[in-house]
Amino acid sequence: MTGATRKRDADPIGIHIADLHNPVLSAAQQAALDASSTIPIAFSMDAVLDTARAETGLDDFGSDDFLERLAIWLQALAEDENASSVTRFNMFQMTVRFAATRLRLEDLVKRHPEILGIEIDRPIIVAGLPRSGTTHLLGLLSADTRLRSLPWWEAIAPVPSPGDEPTADNPNPRWTRADAGWKEMEAILPYMAIMHEFSADHISEDIELQALDFSSYLIEWLAYVPRWRDYYLSLDQTGPYAYLKKALQALTFLKGPNRWVIKCPQHMEQLPALYKTFPDATFVITHRDPVGSVRSQLTMALYAARMLRKKVDPAEPLGYWPARYEELLRRCVRDRDILPEEQTIDVYFDQWTKDPDPILREIYRRADLPLTDEALTALHAYLDAHEEKQTHRIVYDLERDFGVTADELRQRFGFYFDRFPVKPEVR
Repeated sequence: MTGATRKRDADPIGIHIADLHNPVLSAAQQAALDASSTIPIAFSMDAVLDTARAETGLDDFGSDDFLERLAIWLQALAEDENASSVTRFNMFQMTVRFAATRLRLEDLVKRHPEILGIEIDRPIIVAGLPRSGTTHLLGLLSADTRLRSLPWWEAIAPVPSPGDEPTADNPNPRWTRADAGWKEMEAILPYMAIMHEFSADHISEDIELQALDFSSYLIEWLAYVPRWRDYYLSLDQTGPYAYLKKALQALTFLKGPNRWVIKCPQHMEQLPALYKTFPDATFVITHRDPVGSVRSQLTMALYAARMLRKKVDPAEPLGYWPARYEELLRRCVRDRDILPEEQTIDVYFDQWTKDPDPILREIYRRADLPLTDEALTALHAYLDAHEEKQTHRIVYDLERDFGVTADELRQRFGFYFDRFPVKPEVR
């Protein structure tokens, strides 16, 4: 495949983030911190649900089993003492958004009960480590227009609200809001766009839909919430995954087709619930040296800490993320064999980078979806376009930034290398 194997005209320019430990705040960063510090935030059930009711004019949240989860979610956020005012404001707003979206979704289903009869036909589901290339694979597969995917603008506002109707000046108000939000974040944390390509049209993880039932690992990425982590990991996720399917049914009703491609790294640690919910899916499990993924996440977390944490401390992400990745991978190793072999493909990063075409053909074969010349041309075009965009890259340095070597980090993942033929990358 020419899009994956061709040589670049020039290597990406390496960027060293010199002020990771002692950030030098820009005017935009300081202004955001100052503005958010004036807004009182109360992580209470009543505050979240009442705000969502007022925003939507609706009152029916559906089954109330989510209330216990929401209570723990909010308690964990309140206990994050090092959370900055920006984090507290953003987390409250995000929680209200999920509650309001749930109200809109329940209202839609109440008005159109036929939604619950819609078939989600043999979805292709990608799971793999965070920060390891699953986003790229999801975007690639979504270039096949026979598959339904979830762009970011739709993920954060899946059910249109009054005022979202197209106009001559604004054909998609939901897209416009998503674009403005991303540009605001990019202006405040500009290196984020290099670490993780994004836009309003970016194909999103389905975690935004899982969060409507207030049960996912999402808030772990935005705050330090060990109470929530332990609670979430103790839960049977069958119910929340059923709610994910309900959301996909609603989105299919609003705009088909019903053959989805979705992804979330969380699926790696929730394979039993995933398989029970989507028994006819094709499961694509990606594998890569976890040290590379952890290294990327540590650096991203430390960079974002200038806005999200009161005190910037490399020990904070180092004390959390390697152990969290280990738990995710241990569950994947434990449960991988529950997936039917004829519906599952393990994709290894070193093989993918050499020649992705045979892997794509195997994904399509297992999905019983013809890989037509037209589809293959679209996939190649996606790869070519996204290769060309990579003009800069962040330089990661574990020893300089976190005082740990790749080999030291890798020791805790021996069980994973024993189970899957993953090649170490980071030295």
